[in-house]
Amino acid sequence: MAKIVLIDDHALLRNGLAGLIKSLGHQVLYEADNGKHFIEQLKASGQVPDMVLLDINMPVMDGYDTALWIRSNMQSIKVLALSMNDNENSILRMLRNGAVGYILKDADPKELALAIQSINQKGYYHSELISGKIMHAINQIDVGTDGTLKSPILLTDKEISFLKLVCTELTYKEIADNLSVSPRTVDGYRDVLFEKLNLKTRVGLAMYAIKAGVVQV
Repeated sequence: MAKIVLIDDHALLRNGLAGLIKSLGHQVLYEADNGKHFIEQLKASGQVPDMVLLDINMPVMDGYDTALWIRSNMQSIKVLALSMNDNENSILRMLRNGAVGYILKDADPKELALAIQSINQKGYYHSELISGKIMHAINQIDVGTDGTLKSPILLTDKEISFLKLVCTELTYKEIADNLSVSPRTVDGYRDVLFEKLNLKTRVGLAMYAIKAGVVQV
């Protein structure tokens, strides 16, 4: 059984989720309508959840800032992002800020049950948004006990610089401007890395960069 907190500014959705989570045998400690409200309740109650189901678009303190606060202050709490946003930038930003899973609000209840179970047992959940092929490639990375990359995949300095910027919210055109190269050159970096790492999306590149230690989170 997992102890869960719901953070979403839509009360009806929270109530529905609470009922579903309880029916799955888990405990809902409390609910909050934004990150600030969550922090206040956490400090007042002293009850630390195993995980939070976290919306992104909320007033006062949104999901991005809330996930970042949790990562900085309460690392034992696992963050499952629950959002209507299926764009790469939203996924990337939540992963960088510490989320261990990301599912859509209109997902089947069975997927939510699976996500909670996976996070409770393994510490993460990778949905179809973060495909199995991406994770297979990333999980092949050999990282030593000191956190350094031991993978035989060799990256050039330019490719590493590109990977670091991939993890930001910059567009590919803005990345090109940052690197003082043409957009076509950036497309070339991307395509070469897709080939080298057996990946197909920007999310995959970002997750590789995070696990390989190219960027620090």
